[in-house]
Amino acid sequence: MLLIPAIDLKDGHCVRLKQGDMDQATVFSEEPADMARHWLEQGARRLHLVDLNGAFAGKPKNEAAIKAIIKTVREYAEETDTEEIPVQLGGGIRDLDTIERYLNAGISYIIIGTAAVKSPGFLADACSAFPGQIIVGIDAKDGKVATDGWSKMSGHDVIDLAQKFEGYGIEAIIYTDIGRDGMMQGVNIDATVKLAQAVSVPVIASGGVHTITDVEALCEVQDEGIEGVICGRSIYEGTLDLATAQDRADELSGDLVYEEDEE
Repeated sequence: MLLIPAIDLKDGHCVRLKQGDMDQATVFSEEPADMARHWLEQGARRLHLVDLNGAFAGKPKNEAAIKAIIKTVREYAEETDTEEIPVQLGGGIRDLDTIERYLNAGISYIIIGTAAVKSPGFLADACSAFPGQIIVGIDAKDGKVATDGWSKMSGHDVIDLAQKFEGYGIEAIIYTDIGRDGMMQGVNIDATVKLAQAVSVPVIASGGVHTITDVEALCEVQDEGIEGVICGRSIYEGTLDLATAQDRADELSGDLVYEEDEE
């Protein structure tokens, strides 16, 4: 179970929103690259970046901050003589040229959300052009998919759409319950498990993580196909300690026992 810190970018700053509302943004850092380094030092094994301005504008808006984060990830790997961790990015990605530019800059995975719903042909083309590097972000409320930075409900059923996207060759699905995102009310375990059982690609949970109890609850169902969880407000406000929670997830996954046996 991967715990993936979220770095949401708005106007070049690291922020957190409540239920996707741009007017309810809390700034946690003026320097997103410094925040990336902080999570690296806490043991993060992957980073989740969202260009919030880009999500609403339909085109990249925080490229400078994104490139600064990539540079920091590379420098940290060199300094610590460790492998460079993967970075996944979403928000305002609507064409293949943008995907190629970001991948060439060092992003590992591209997350396609609204464009996947509105232009499935684009998603299919992206999966074909960049195999193994396209993740679909499905944002939903009450089982229906939302688009345009959560401002519009599409009417599409989550599972129907997920199965359709799976056929295109996506690498994974990030499933966000937008009713819980930023509210720290707990992950919607039932809906996440239901989706994971309906597809064969890995599902990454998102929205509502509050304490280590939520992480433990996800670990209990990870065998259903849930490989990670994105952590936002909880790790910024301190209700969840990233390093402690990842250690606990490893323990529950049997990783620590395996390592001890090896020794």
